[in-house]
Amino acid sequence: MAIRLSDDEASEIRNLQLFSGMDDENFSALIRGAYVQNFPPQIELFTEGETSDFLHVVTGGSVELFATWNGRETTMATLQPVSTFIVAATVKAAPYLMSARTLEKSRVILVPSEDVRAIFDADPTFARNVVTELAHGYRGIVRTTKNLKLRTSLERLANYLLHRHANEDKADEFELGIEKRRLASYLGMTPENLSRAIRQLRPYGVEIEGSGVTITDAQRLRAFAKPSRLIDDPCS
Repeated sequence: MAIRLSDDEASEIRNLQLFSGMDDENFSALIRGAYVQNFPPQIELFTEGETSDFLHVVTGGSVELFATWNGRETTMATLQPVSTFIVAATVKAAPYLMSARTLEKSRVILVPSEDVRAIFDADPTFARNVVTELAHGYRGIVRTTKNLKLRTSLERLANYLLHRHANEDKADEFELGIEKRRLASYLGMTPENLSRAIRQLRPYGVEIEGSGVTITDAQRLRAFAKPSRLIDDPCS
């Protein structure tokens, strides 16, 4: 069931970089037609090829962006709160290039695309924020493409594990953070190749049982993976 946006939820997304510094009146106009909806797991929010009707903001749960072609499917990204998605399609009034579905019970704010475009024209700060977000997304695509084209599947997995290791304050034990099937898709691998790569990383100080990861020799893993700021650093 759709619910009108509460003051608390409006304040929550007001703090996002996309909306920071906007004129208060313009922000109020932007979210005037916005609403909140709770979705159960595995619900498709939109399908690639459809016209962009809303800017989406996930405020609870998690959402997977994915794409399909000729009977194949691949994971493009997994989004956690609080984050916006499909900004480019919204601004361009263009078809979605990806589909989106919930991975768990999720809460999503939907902002009408026509309101986003109207305020884009009216509020210079918001327009700059949109350009900044699109630039960030573009650079993310470049980093992802470099990762896929310049590294072997084993190197991609090694660098993913180093990234997770860093996010967990370099703890020796942590969770993969994603289902193995989706991880394989995200890294451009088959599930069989992922299983093989997991075994091949054992000599580099990696043990994976189920979703649990143990790093026994981070220095050796790093020497093999050769992480690069221009590929692996999301702030670069």
